[in-house]
Amino acid sequence: MPPSLTLRAGPEALRRLRERGLRAEDVEVLPGASGGPKWLVLSGLDRVLFGEFLRAPRSRPLHLIGASIGSWRLACLAQKEPVAALDRFAAAYLEQRYPPRPPPSLVSETSARILEALLGPQGAEEIVGHPWARLHVMTTLCRGPTASDAPGVLFSGLALAALANGVSRRTLSLQMKRAIFHTAGDSSPFAGLKDLPTVHQPLTRENLRAALLASGSIPGLMSGVHIPGALAGTYRDGGIVDYHPNLHFGPGEGLVLYPHFYPHVIPGWFDKSLRWRWSLSRHFQRALLLSPSEAFVSRLPHGKIPDREDFVRFGDAERIRHWNTVRQASEQLGEEFQELLATGRWVERVQPL
Repeated sequence: MPPSLTLRAGPEALRRLRERGLRAEDVEVLPGASGGPKWLVLSGLDRVLFGEFLRAPRSRPLHLIGASIGSWRLACLAQKEPVAALDRFAAAYLEQRYPPRPPPSLVSETSARILEALLGPQGAEEIVGHPWARLHVMTTLCRGPTASDAPGVLFSGLALAALANGVSRRTLSLQMKRAIFHTAGDSSPFAGLKDLPTVHQPLTRENLRAALLASGSIPGLMSGVHIPGALAGTYRDGGIVDYHPNLHFGPGEGLVLYPHFYPHVIPGWFDKSLRWRWSLSRHFQRALLLSPSEAFVSRLPHGKIPDREDFVRFGDAERIRHWNTVRQASEQLGEEFQELLATGRWVERVQPL
């Protein structure tokens, strides 16, 4: 059977793998991409990465940076028992049920309940006080029309942003800023981001839930979020600006381990149809990208990774059954990763980015 897991490495990561394989201590940054239900295809890999590989003793911090569902996955890793958090997250996420055309308030309320299940009774405290995991939650601070929850105003602002983005991603700054809430203090490797206006704010027990909820608040489908103690404004999905984090991963020399749904990255929400922006940037020199292979995806229900259209495409029972099948199948990705760790056959399997 063809491999289920695809490995692609930048030149610096490839050199490291050839010299000494993959070691948890060598990993410095772990990004998490937006994608809603797509995260289920990585859940089996996450269980191995979060519950086994990355739990080895560390002498330096591991910086976790994610947008939307990516930040929620990484919030599981930053808890004391990450696999238990992943299981709580999956159980609550799979059971989402909505009427046709649900109001944003209902989707936000449901998402808040899923987030509470993910965090459990002690999750917020464990994330903020984690001994080595430094969680960075990416959100979008909106202004002008995109800050409004009035549908006509909001969608007019988004349409203008999309048109301008076709010319340059830098035009996003006319209506929005990247806002990162994190537990890294002055040691964040992302403090020097200059590609777009970026504000950094502390991630605390008091604002953690609101920041995570904002990071996944899709415009039009969910209400905008106001985060207590943060810069005033309306916070929305971090994936608007950073759909699949494709940014300067910092000045360090450690590896960037990037579990992802695809073998490519789409920088921003408005770049989905702009295929010329899907190329991996110079920032991936020390990155190892792990993704499901085409052969693996072809074996999933309907030959595809879950997505938000499944809420419309299927009834609740069928959707939940398909998603559970994908979650179970994703264990193959974790098993292949374990095999590579045990055999050290990285060089045979990895492809250059």
